[in-house]
Amino acid sequence: MLDRRTFARLFSLAAAAAAIPPRLNAAPASRKLLKPKRLQEGDTVGMVLPASAVWEADNIALAREQLEALGFKVVLGRHVFDRHGYFAGTDQDRAADVNRMFADDSIDGIFCYTGGWGSPRILPLIDYALIARKPKVIVGFSDITALLNAIYQRTGLVTFHGPVAAVNFEPYTLEHFRRVVMTAEPAGLLNPPDKRAVEVIDRNNRILRLAPGKASGPLVGGNLTMVASLMGTPFEIDTRGALLFAEDVNEEIYRVDRMLTQLALAGKFEQMAGLAFGRCSRCNMEGRTFSLEDILRHHFGGGKPAISGLSFGHIEQKMTFPIGITATLDADGGTLSLDEAAVV
Repeated sequence: MLDRRTFARLFSLAAAAAAIPPRLNAAPASRKLLKPKRLQEGDTVGMVLPASAVWEADNIALAREQLEALGFKVVLGRHVFDRHGYFAGTDQDRAADVNRMFADDSIDGIFCYTGGWGSPRILPLIDYALIARKPKVIVGFSDITALLNAIYQRTGLVTFHGPVAAVNFEPYTLEHFRRVVMTAEPAGLLNPPDKRAVEVIDRNNRILRLAPGKASGPLVGGNLTMVASLMGTPFEIDTRGALLFAEDVNEEIYRVDRMLTQLALAGKFEQMAGLAFGRCSRCNMEGRTFSLEDILRHHFGGGKPAISGLSFGHIEQKMTFPIGITATLDADGGTLSLDEAAVV
């Protein structure tokens, strides 16, 4: 027979477990997909900061003016200028800005200003039922990876791993953004940036073929650090039958290896259909170490179709990847194609 102390402890554990949102059991391919309405010039977009604070108010003005130059009207979240430690407001306030933008019928799409750190802290505070009722475009990368994948996994809404409002929408970035987010047709083959005029051969956009083959599935992923940090939580990434894409910045090679090992031990690579790795920008390779290529070949060289070197994430010229949309990875050709429209 249980004494009162033991019963109280077990009751508390059960209550705590019940309070945690359950993991989704449906594989990505079987989940009902919600496609948002495409953005077009003249639409009104909201700008939010789900993570780090901005330290110069003029940076918000620059981002706003850039979005306006692209043809959008811009509404700022209520807390974009807030500072709570290194966050743009409290967890509750940052989540409220995201929820409010989805709830507001006058807002056609949402841009995150930047990443940094903080999106995972607001995941339990996001109103996923509201988002499912009022789907719309939401765009970001880096730390925003956590928010994008959580929304997709909880609601089926296609989200967009693409340029945040703070980055420069240079021609290649803007072209890919328009093809994916502003056109209700399949984007098809995502071509790499053109070689620089001063180069005889392309040195920046080389594709490394890690394992041969061809695979199709819904795109999931983003920043590797964010994907790894959500392991063991109700929001961990679901790679079953999916094409996983990943990249990172300012990480030492052993840390990249550690994160990939964590995902491998969790069965995430065994479950996926294929891998598209981007780049590890400014990743330290000093001293006695492996190269990034060594680490990638160790983890992916003998498995599912896999490549590295695609242009997305923490680089100037970036593709926009719609999370949840079926894509085809041709590892032999070193290409990735979007097989269906991401918006309606």
